[in-house]
Amino acid sequence: MKEITWYGRGGQGAFTASRVLGASAVYKGFNSLAFPSFGPERRGAPIRAFTKISDKRIVDRSIIKKNDYIIVLDDSLYTDKLLEELKPGGYLLLNTKKEASQITDERIIAGDITTNAELILKRPIVNIGILGLLIGKDEDIDLQILEKSISEYMPAKVAGKNIELLRKIYEISGGEKND
Repeated sequence: MKEITWYGRGGQGAFTASRVLGASAVYKGFNSLAFPSFGPERRGAPIRAFTKISDKRIVDRSIIKKNDYIIVLDDSLYTDKLLEELKPGGYLLLNTKKEASQITDERIIAGDITTNAELILKRPIVNIGILGLLIGKDEDIDLQILEKSISEYMPAKVAGKNIELLRKIYEISGGEKND
């Protein structure tokens, strides 16, 4: 089973992106489960969301302890301790404005999604854009199917711009599957 934990803040769309990713997995023939975990519901409060993807029926609905991927939408939520939550071979995807030379752990894939989101969406909403980093790392994640999921799960007025952001981040990150 592929397990992904999202760290974000209320209003950043972590749960929405978790659902879009889960829907993409279903389109590819997998089973998926997406669910949030948060305390007081208020904009800006730290939240977590989870995505589980499997070729078998998913019966475990508990929070994820060890992840294939951890996705951090706001780098103020990043701590080195998060790396302990990765499975061997797992990756942490981090939205940050830090230079690549400042990221020394090879398990961290970092990108400045915020600047690109502000240019394309006119808002610092990075939830869908960061999936562009994931596409290149995971053979089960597909650009065209993600675009289909975005079109079906997001309102039309924002879906097109989010697809544009997704493509931009995918291209910046190399635009191909890599190890």
